[in-house]
Amino acid sequence: MPEHQWIEKMKNIAKRAILWFRDFSERTHNSLLKFQIYMQSNKRSENIQTLKNSEYDILVIGGGATGAGIALDAASRGLKTALIEMQDFASGTSSRSTKLIHGGLRYLKQMDFGLVRETGTERAILHRLAPHLVLPEKMILPLVEGGTYGKLATSFGLKIYDILAGVTGTDRRKMLSKEKTMHLEPLLNEKILKGSGFYAEYRTDDARLTIELIKTAARYGALSLNYVKAVDFIYEEDRLIGVKCNDELNDESFSVYTKEVVAAGGPWVDRLRKKDKSLIGKRLRHSKGVHLVVPKEKFPLKHTVYFDVPDGRMMFAIPRGRVTYIGTSDTDYNGDLDRIVATKEDLEYILGSLANTFPSIQLTIDDVISNWAGVRPLIHEDGKSASELSRKDEIFESKSGLIAIAGGKLTGYRKMAERVVDKVSARLAKIGKKDIKDCITNDIALTEDHLSRKEVEDLIEKLESQVKAKGLDPYFAWYLVTNYGNAANEILDRFNKYNNPAEIALTRAELEYCLENEMVNRISDFYIRRTGKLFFEIGNIALTKDYIVNDFVDYFNWTDAEKIKQVDAFDREYQDATTYYEKEFSKVKL
Repeated sequence: MPEHQWIEKMKNIAKRAILWFRDFSERTHNSLLKFQIYMQSNKRSENIQTLKNSEYDILVIGGGATGAGIALDAASRGLKTALIEMQDFASGTSSRSTKLIHGGLRYLKQMDFGLVRETGTERAILHRLAPHLVLPEKMILPLVEGGTYGKLATSFGLKIYDILAGVTGTDRRKMLSKEKTMHLEPLLNEKILKGSGFYAEYRTDDARLTIELIKTAARYGALSLNYVKAVDFIYEEDRLIGVKCNDELNDESFSVYTKEVVAAGGPWVDRLRKKDKSLIGKRLRHSKGVHLVVPKEKFPLKHTVYFDVPDGRMMFAIPRGRVTYIGTSDTDYNGDLDRIVATKEDLEYILGSLANTFPSIQLTIDDVISNWAGVRPLIHEDGKSASELSRKDEIFESKSGLIAIAGGKLTGYRKMAERVVDKVSARLAKIGKKDIKDCITNDIALTEDHLSRKEVEDLIEKLESQVKAKGLDPYFAWYLVTNYGNAANEILDRFNKYNNPAEIALTRAELEYCLENEMVNRISDFYIRRTGKLFFEIGNIALTKDYIVNDFVDYFNWTDAEKIKQVDAFDREYQDATTYYEKEFSKVKL
């Protein structure tokens, strides 16, 4: 071995020995104290020090639903766990989905019974673990002349769907006549309608679900940090032993040492595989999806509708609070992964897809108040279009030891995490790691103060009178509970601190809660991933932005220059969500 390699090896051994002794004493810390430190926005410097002064059993790269699920699974099995995300948690695909926890009816048509069974089962588990976030949603599947699904095939298919997914009681599918369907949803096209299938799925907020996963993982001792980028890998005799990182907020470089590294960066996974020199064989193929948001009065839908579009695909129209959103497109994407935007072509495609099913709805681009665009990290298959590609996940293992996972659906994040951590646990067992527990995430509630489905409904009803007494629309009771669960009470308690008009006071109370409990660092973290206001409450931003910016300045002691930088960054995201572009941004090389 050359002398310089030997010296580097001895340095690594010495550093890892020091980290082991620090780790031994650190394990005695109280988990609640860890949570309070790990998730507070102003504890970042302490968390960075902990990250670089510890050695971990597993380091997860990627803070979307899959990465967060892996961190929770690993930490709950007793593994010393860390997670890093180069942007904010859920800033990629996990805040850009259709925001449904669904079993994938389309996969039944493809005869993929295993995927239907797994995702169907997971729907029920996630609803039980987070009933305030995973909400029952009855869907209408219109049966129309020349449509994708005929009456007999739909009846049989939805019946099989219920059986595979274990659906019970009133959630089981019903076949409805044309008259009953029109009664449920008068906006449908009566001229071509023959009837419908009426079945149950679940609606969620994908970003909020990811944040709750991160918070729950923290309660089990996992240290997760947003805005920490994996720059390169550290090897010892061709074995992966750590990651070179950069704190993107303070431009500080440091290293993290770990026994196992998992790449769960969604669309960015192939970048990491390339750094590891293991990007061979199967690769990702990115499929772009765009969703449009319009005011409820422009599209007063009563129920979610899963409908045919002229090119043979299916699309969703979903009422949510005071808006309705429509999507998604499904096209190959080769543009910039770091800035994915809606184009005029995307908007025209989605709006044009409504005419046949909702003839009375005459929407134009000017009616669109917000949009979101993201990409799905699918596994490439020759000869198939983006919409035909499987949504199954796949795990890649490199010679250096890197484990990478891609593909899959939001609904299946928990099982994806379980499969990854099973592999990690088996490897650690071979090098002497004992007493690793089996997966228990099917029984871990995703909030500290868990509510049942009935308690969620009761809390919404209880808070309606409270928000009205504060001068707020009763809608905000539903909004608070379905975003924060029982923490809605805490946010309303903070409301009284602010001498502002009601909606401004409430938004400032939300920010205070998020700063203390949800690792908010940037304005967009709050307005997009913690509250969804940029998509579903766009008017709130003009009303509250100046107050929110000043609260950020006070909390983080931003200089004038930093304030301008942060506001400019948010304004760009606001522009991307409230306009369209003639073409996509050019691809950045891997």
